[in-house]
Amino acid sequence: MKELDKKYNPRDFEDKLYANWCEKGYFTPKKGSGKPPFTIVIPPPNVTGQLHLGHALDETLQDIIIRFKRMQGFDALWVPGTDHAGIATQIKIEETLRKEEGLTRYDLGREKFLERVWAWKEQYGSRIISQLKKLGSSCDWTRERFTMDEGCSRAVKEVFVNLYNKGLIYRGHKIINWCPKCATALSDAEVEYEEHEGHFWHIRYPIKDSDGYVTIATTRPETLLGDTAVAVNPEDERYKDLVGKTLILPLVGREIPVIADDYVDKDFGTGCVKITPAHDPNDFLVGQRHNLEQIRVMNDDATINRFGGKYEGLDRYEARKRIVADLEEQGYLVKIESCHHNVGQCYRCGTVVEPITSDQWFVKMEPLAKPAIEVVKDGTIKFIPERLGKVYLNWMNNVHDWCISRQLWWGHRIPAYYCDACGEMVVSKTDVDTCPKCGAKMRQEDDVLDTWFSSALWPFSTLGWPEETDDFKHFYPTSVLVTGYDIIFFWVARMIFSGLEHTGKAPFGTVVFHGLVRDAQGRKMSKSLGNGIDPLEIIGKYGADALRFALATGNSPGNDMRFSDEKIGAARNFANKIWNASRFVRMNLDIEEIALPSADRLRTEDKWILSLFNRLAGEVRENIDSYELGIALSKLYDFIWDDFCDWYIELLKPRLSAKGTEDNTVAQNVIAWVLSNTMKLLHPFLPFITEEIWLALPHTGDSIMISFY
Repeated sequence: MKELDKKYNPRDFEDKLYANWCEKGYFTPKKGSGKPPFTIVIPPPNVTGQLHLGHALDETLQDIIIRFKRMQGFDALWVPGTDHAGIATQIKIEETLRKEEGLTRYDLGREKFLERVWAWKEQYGSRIISQLKKLGSSCDWTRERFTMDEGCSRAVKEVFVNLYNKGLIYRGHKIINWCPKCATALSDAEVEYEEHEGHFWHIRYPIKDSDGYVTIATTRPETLLGDTAVAVNPEDERYKDLVGKTLILPLVGREIPVIADDYVDKDFGTGCVKITPAHDPNDFLVGQRHNLEQIRVMNDDATINRFGGKYEGLDRYEARKRIVADLEEQGYLVKIESCHHNVGQCYRCGTVVEPITSDQWFVKMEPLAKPAIEVVKDGTIKFIPERLGKVYLNWMNNVHDWCISRQLWWGHRIPAYYCDACGEMVVSKTDVDTCPKCGAKMRQEDDVLDTWFSSALWPFSTLGWPEETDDFKHFYPTSVLVTGYDIIFFWVARMIFSGLEHTGKAPFGTVVFHGLVRDAQGRKMSKSLGNGIDPLEIIGKYGADALRFALATGNSPGNDMRFSDEKIGAARNFANKIWNASRFVRMNLDIEEIALPSADRLRTEDKWILSLFNRLAGEVRENIDSYELGIALSKLYDFIWDDFCDWYIELLKPRLSAKGTEDNTVAQNVIAWVLSNTMKLLHPFLPFITEEIWLALPHTGDSIMISFY
């Protein structure tokens, strides 16, 4: 047994204990143990990442669960790893190139640019992993994965080609979300909508060979350059005589038809809607139904292209100003109304996205969504809290085809090969150099896959799939997924349909959603507000246990939590209380091993504390099994602070002073037994202080983390 230092100082032992756990291999399941598996895969943080409070919460909750299951006797595996984060990483490297060398990626070329990215990844990519270790994360680091490592890359090719051969992946010319700043397509899930103050511009469209006109209202007057029709509802009596006639497009002079389509709400606005198939998803569908021309009037950088006439070269917002001024000058502008409307923004950079038509790769979602809907409806996959199941089902029931191609260089390059000589296209799991049709040289698709395409395979690609590895057979499907509710569509939904499609099994049995970490006032943490908190600073000052306590206490699935200095203070005080109480107990022990006395030798206070402990142990197990981690920790806090420290220790002080008596021996054994086992109950939450105290008490085994819960 070791002594406990007079003062609680986590810096004295946290790193040392963690290094010992790693060295002894406690985080790695033993082959052939015969234990039932329990698997968690980490939501892979971006390789560009720096540990923030959201990561800290996510990993703390997972670590609580995996440590608990390990101590319960499961073959517990927590698979760690990082995501290549296509857009975020490429932007970071491009910014560095521009600032430090005045170069673009095109100056380097694809191959040299990717060499830079890989070099950066090797230098900085493990940074967040080392930070997760500071938190006490008991991941099996021998199984660490990366979304672009050899195994994961093979799985990506396997999935892409299989889906393509089934007709579930296709290349098509469709309307997509485009980020002018990131210069890439985005999926629907990557567009975040925010309410903006804007305007409705009411514009006259003259009827050809007539003094009459129709009035339309738009929030994006610059898109009128690409209008190819005006639509009215077929039931709208006001415009029945106009259907089939021609309008003159203001400023442009092009003739466009009036068409009838049920898409138009005759009771909204004027009942006339401008149709711009190349710049609006609803208009695109109307255009397809009526075989309308698609006129895309914007370049990839959101400047007006050659189809914009005199506005060519202007930024979209500058073009808007000029167009509105010209409409007013030429008598086409009726009025301007202020309005509030939702505007789509890139989830990475915040730039307003532009809907445009483009040649992209898509996943056909309807056939994949059906089984993914059923496994949640029938309870094969359980969502905690249950209410988020409705959110998931609503999205899946209305899901659109997924645009998976990205105009980036960093990522999994799409395994499609083109022959410029004869037009042949081949999709293959292996590289194709020569055209099988004409023998000419083939070139690979330039685009890469959406980052979420590879992370959708994470629960099985990390375990060796498509090979039937021992890990895959033993640890898949995984047991529980712990993640934020904000990526339910990005990641959770895609893992579910991918797991079902490619392995025939749901990738996990339970999804536990946690909320966002907000500041004391309930605001989102951000650089602009200056309210961000660096978890590494907290660990450096107060220790990892204090941070974990502050994150876990009061936490409930699916709900946002507030984080404050007061929480950290309470956590530090709790750790101090445990330390001082344990030090007192240790100083009063002279027994070499703990043997709980028979009931007839126990005093009333002994029976009382043992009764409370037994009830506590049952309730904490139930709470953790139900993923009510905040409730479990609250019960442990109350028992340790009030029942054990403030009452039982005080009641035992006279008996602990009576050395050489049987009563003293009984008291020593009971208090040591209760403290030792309470440390086991608390260990998943506060792993470092509980290990240090447990090692200072009479014990069997090398570590509390492999003792039986």
